[in-house]
Amino acid sequence: MFRTALRNVLAHKARLLMTAVAVVLGVAFAVGSLVFSQTRSSAAAEQASAGYDRIAVNVGVDAAPDGRTPTGLDERLASRLARIPGVAHAANRVDGSAAVADRTGRLLGDGDSHRGSNYAPVGPARTDAAYRFTTGRGPAHDDEIALDAATAARGSYGVGDRVRVGTGQAAATYRLSGVFRSDGHRLTDGGTLTLFTTRTAQRLFATPGHVQSIELTAKSGTAAPELAARVDRLLPKGASAATGAMLGRIQANLASSDQDTMGQILLGFSLVALFVAAFLISNTFTMLIGRRTRELALLRLLGASARQVRRILLAESVLVGAAAAALGLTVGVGVAAALNQFLGAADSPAGPLVLSPATLLGTLLLGTATTVVAAWLPARRAMAIAPVTALTGSETQAPATARSPRTAVGAVLTAIGILTVVYGAVGAGADARTVIGVGTLFTVVGVLGLIPLLARPFVASLRPLLLRLSPVHGVLATRNTTRDLRRTGATAAALTIALALASGLSVLGASASHYLERATTHDFTADYLVKPAVDSARLTAANAQAAAEMPGATVSGLDQSTGYQLGGTSSVLTGVDPAAVSRLLRYDITSGSLDALARGRIAVADYKAEEAGWHVGQTLPLRRGETTGKVTIGAIYRADPQSNLLPSITAADSLIARYDKTPHTHAVLVAVKGDASPATYSALTHALGDDPVLAVLDRPAVEAEYSAGIGDQLDVFYALLTMAALIAGLGITNTLALSVLERQKEIGTLRAVGLARAQVTRMIRWEALIVGAFGATLGTVLGVFLGWALGHTLQETVTGYTLVLPWGRLATGVAAAMTIALLASLWPARKASRVAITTATSAT
Repeated sequence: MFRTALRNVLAHKARLLMTAVAVVLGVAFAVGSLVFSQTRSSAAAEQASAGYDRIAVNVGVDAAPDGRTPTGLDERLASRLARIPGVAHAANRVDGSAAVADRTGRLLGDGDSHRGSNYAPVGPARTDAAYRFTTGRGPAHDDEIALDAATAARGSYGVGDRVRVGTGQAAATYRLSGVFRSDGHRLTDGGTLTLFTTRTAQRLFATPGHVQSIELTAKSGTAAPELAARVDRLLPKGASAATGAMLGRIQANLASSDQDTMGQILLGFSLVALFVAAFLISNTFTMLIGRRTRELALLRLLGASARQVRRILLAESVLVGAAAAALGLTVGVGVAAALNQFLGAADSPAGPLVLSPATLLGTLLLGTATTVVAAWLPARRAMAIAPVTALTGSETQAPATARSPRTAVGAVLTAIGILTVVYGAVGAGADARTVIGVGTLFTVVGVLGLIPLLARPFVASLRPLLLRLSPVHGVLATRNTTRDLRRTGATAAALTIALALASGLSVLGASASHYLERATTHDFTADYLVKPAVDSARLTAANAQAAAEMPGATVSGLDQSTGYQLGGTSSVLTGVDPAAVSRLLRYDITSGSLDALARGRIAVADYKAEEAGWHVGQTLPLRRGETTGKVTIGAIYRADPQSNLLPSITAADSLIARYDKTPHTHAVLVAVKGDASPATYSALTHALGDDPVLAVLDRPAVEAEYSAGIGDQLDVFYALLTMAALIAGLGITNTLALSVLERQKEIGTLRAVGLARAQVTRMIRWEALIVGAFGATLGTVLGVFLGWALGHTLQETVTGYTLVLPWGRLATGVAAAMTIALLASLWPARKASRVAITTATSAT
């Protein structure tokens, strides 16, 4: 049987080519995704843990239980720890955010990590083992800094140059004393690292006389766990010791888990591509078996059982699947290497490829199994063909009617799925997304079963249009498309799945973007918003004070203060300037008055008040740490829990100051006199000290800030779905090519009665466009329905969320599907146009 299967595969290798290509693409996508994500995870873990082997013990400050920022460690503690037996050196560390400007004042670095630290020389050589200088030396004076080599190169800075650095408090210009390389955990790819003297770093990132951590290196022969135990006995309350090895493992795990998310997304889309490929495989084997019924019947007459025939066909699928999967594995490793080379260096650490045996073997088996499973149903159908009937050359294809078992089961599953999805959207409560997920599965499976039945009315609806556009070719194309509805449905199913995913994501993305844009536009009435340009930076009250010095400016900071117990409820209070906030943010007051903020009262968002059962005029006990008091609710306002600007509880900044001397300034809002203009933008930037760590956003930029991320994610998902669409296009090519092969006598007859080669070409192209339109339309409708259901679950928790149909994106998706179908028809149409007229009279 194996020899027979091998001989059959070699005899039909041209017809199996598209099937093999689909498997190659799907497996290559899966292998490339897994190898690339594992390589990134390994490289990120190695970078995050690099340098911790140099640290024997690290002493840090424990987080305060009330949420307050710890003061830090006394810098004199390092001297005492250095005298512990087994300690070689003790280096104080002070870290924070520092953004470096280029020569035009723009922020340097393309990563999220913009770090600042202190240069801590120790020992007789007075060097800092964490940094290796390539030119110059470490900063020795308070007006000096050192830069990492990559940042110095990007900014074209050399030793002795003047460099402007911002830390969120104030920007200043420093003299560059040296350029260095450092451990991976201190300097991430694309980020920047700036070294200051310890005294400057304390002033910028801590308080004078205090440090954030102390690194201890051990003498030869001293075990780190033993040293950590000695150190721990001498530490003050609120400090703890951990070995460098332990910290390295923690950082490696955190870094690799961050990379795992993208790997899971890539793997999910690769599985979609393989699922789409399964339709192509099934269609190909169905058509090949139809062409080989006489051959299979002859095997039956010669003594082969029905099971042996099935085994031969499945053996053929194993050979095709294994060969294609092996080639896909090789291609996938090459894809991973290319991605690692070009993408790894851009936004994540690059490293050697990680080729896990489990990954390689698993994807090889996955590709083979996908092919076998997809070929199983056609092989099973081949067993049911009676040998005598097959030898006569007649093959009856089960019509797709309302009475066929397949369509009946599809109709039932579709009805159950739709009802389940609707129930999940409107009445399932907390389990809504799970219910919708189950309903989606039923709906998709049911629709795939109904596709042959749905094809006929869809094609019939296009017939009037085709009669106008192309009377001859259109009519012939519609008849050919409805000749085998199962084949048409299976070919269109691949596009249906791809378009359903794309359309669903488009609806969710457009609705979310519209909500965020509307919420931001509604809440934000200021002219400018000042925020950290990098995630690790922090604003302070000094930034708001600097902005307030701009003539005619109305300014308020949003000072978040955590760790409160308000009326027995954990709460976060946000301090504002009562006299300015009504000009900067829109508060839709439902009861009370915002003027109550100036009288020491608080304003509460409606969702917070409803959750806690509060009302205007109610006085509540307030506690933060050891400080206690009472506050009265003066106003309740409408707000969205997901709002980036309107807080859950608003208070006067003077009230916050009683409980928290150092609140976290989330943002600074600025309104200028007159209209915002480039001149006012420049004036505000200058008032803030031309600090590269601060981003000044006008109203359009604020809208883009809170909605652009969704568009970027959608673009990534669309790019990943391209593989599934490409495989769907190969399915159309394969189906049309095999159809042309089956219809050679018919096409020859059409040529004999006067149909020109160009007309044959147009007929095949119309067939492809009809299949593409069918799959795209069905997928778009399904995707919009599922997008509506998932979006509807957000309306109870996200006030103001409404369904938005992105007609432009949906139309683009349909147009892309039609383009893929048209391109897929080029080769089959060319092949059909070359069928000779004499074929009409040739023997079958």
